[in-house]
Amino acid sequence: MLRFIFLFLPTALHAAEASPVGVSSGTYIQATLALALIVGLLAGTAWLARKVSGGKGFGQGGMKIVGGVALGPRERIVLLEVGNEWLVVGIVPGQIRTLHRLEKGSLANNAPLASEDKPFTQWLHGITERRNHE
Repeated sequence: MLRFIFLFLPTALHAAEASPVGVSSGTYIQATLALALIVGLLAGTAWLARKVSGGKGFGQGGMKIVGGVALGPRERIVLLEVGNEWLVVGIVPGQIRTLHRLEKGSLANNAPLASEDKPFTQWLHGITERRNHE
């Protein structure tokens, strides 16, 4: 235990002898370089994480937002691409519902759908066309 105390004795004696006059410019330069190193490490880590994940954002998987329409301040209809299928999803506070399912690209190709789907498909196609012209 006594040896442990003697390890810090020279440092404590040296600190008592030195009288701080002020902060030198070297200290500011050293702090700036240390901060730049830390910010560079953070940026490098973020870049590496993006490269490792293949450029995709975390948690996206095979899902992509194709488009969306705001119906009100908190209500939206969103067109999602999941695999080879498009999902029309209604989003309101506290609830998300699938409104319709389409084959991928069926709006762009004007592919014929079942007769009960045509009015909704035409409505959705009109909204997406209107949104593309804005």
